[in-house]
Amino acid sequence: MVDVILGLQWGDEGKGKIVDYFAPKYDMIARFQGGPNAGHTLYVNDKKVVLHQIPSGIFHDRTVNLIGNGVVLDPITFKKECESVAAFGVDYQTNLFIAQRAHLIIPTHRALDKASETSKGNEKIGSTLKGIGPAYMDKTGRNGLRVGDLLDKSFTTQYIKLRLKHQKLLDGLNFHEDITDWEEEFFDALEFLRSFKIVNGEYFINEQLRQDKKVLAEGAQGSMLDVDFGTFPFVTSSNTISAAVCTGLGIAPQKIKDVIGVSKAYCTRVGSGPFPSELNDAVGEELRKIGNEFGATTGRPRRCGWIDLIALRFACMINGVTKIVMTKADVLDAFEELKVCIAYKINGQISEEVPFQMNKLNIEPVLKSFCGWKSDSSVIKKCENLPKAMKEYIEFINKFLNVPVSYISNGPARDQLIENL
Repeated sequence: MVDVILGLQWGDEGKGKIVDYFAPKYDMIARFQGGPNAGHTLYVNDKKVVLHQIPSGIFHDRTVNLIGNGVVLDPITFKKECESVAAFGVDYQTNLFIAQRAHLIIPTHRALDKASETSKGNEKIGSTLKGIGPAYMDKTGRNGLRVGDLLDKSFTTQYIKLRLKHQKLLDGLNFHEDITDWEEEFFDALEFLRSFKIVNGEYFINEQLRQDKKVLAEGAQGSMLDVDFGTFPFVTSSNTISAAVCTGLGIAPQKIKDVIGVSKAYCTRVGSGPFPSELNDAVGEELRKIGNEFGATTGRPRRCGWIDLIALRFACMINGVTKIVMTKADVLDAFEELKVCIAYKINGQISEEVPFQMNKLNIEPVLKSFCGWKSDSSVIKKCENLPKAMKEYIEFINKFLNVPVSYISNGPARDQLIENL
């Protein structure tokens, strides 16, 4: 049996904490897509740690962790991440496995990412410049190097051939920065990576399932950044939705049971792209300040706005969401009035659908107002003790989405999660 946890907005929904919360209930946590452009923030012994590629079950002794074939892996970031995990006394090599078919991010991928973004001038996508897009382009272009290739004697030759291809592209983009330091760091990190358990991921995970082990598939970014269904072209380079679990891990669709979607009680977005419910005012700034809305990977300030139920309902539909975890509900404690987006007004017409090219339309959010609860929800442990106004806010969202908000996160700590079953 496989359950899935993924983001329902534009990423940064707080998935790391949620996976960490659920991890003890599962035998394996498997990451199925994305790369080091993701940042899953956890608090271990009240200390903050950000995971970029390692699954969020790494801090649980009995949990097996798998980096699946759908991930693009940066050895440099991976090595640094392992060192940060080791600082917590975790023996990361015991329970961490890497799929042979996962593609590698090499230094010239990072250079190509930077060169491509720079060439766009004022029309930048908002890339994290981690080399994710170029790595996925090499994957679909059948040029990429995979983790399993590290065990091949011809790896260095393959690397040189790919680097030369990239150099021609970089010359065409007029990119001439010296990446010697990146390459030295890269080859050092490759030796580190070779010491790990590199497995045939699809057989490995299906053997776990054959033994009736419980698997939790962990996604990165958010559904509205999906390369097919997100706000294209302002999206990531992989499929972030539940369908990608099958291709990103090598499991059959009928193995999936629950799809647990994570959404903030409001909405944020990092980088460029459409954001219908964005607040470019004092309220948006207050949300950013109270919610500490700065990117875990980039440190960039996040754009903030009211929760967008049209985009959220769309995400629930394409993912087949069975349960929702609402995060950062306590951030709304300070507000007298809350609003939710219940429709889009496009060229004078009311629509309840996410349009094809959102970035080319002037979308005005249709908002519904709610009274705030103006009390400290972060100390509450049981659903029945939530403020009446907070219950009304959540119940409206339940009915609008026709998917239950089953958990409410009211703070960053592990125990600040209220079951609403």
